[in-house]
Amino acid sequence: MSMISLRLPESLHRHIRQLAKKENVSINQLITLAVAEKLSALETGDMIAARTARGSKTKFRKALSKAPRQEPGPEDRI
Repeated sequence: MSMISLRLPESLHRHIRQLAKKENVSINQLITLAVAEKLSALETGDMIAARTARGSKTKFRKALSKAPRQEPGPEDRI
């Protein structure tokens, strides 16, 4: 396990401390989870961008043409 020293504004530290207490976890655990969630979001964005680059309207239209042509059910209406 690695150890880092982190400088935070006092107001942010206070909010983290309060949230960690509310969630009944340590500050370290809360920050570790927050960093993991952010990394996951960034990596998901990169993955979607890579998949988008491989896509094409022709392939999309071909796949869409295989779907049944019917109105959506009531549960799928907005």
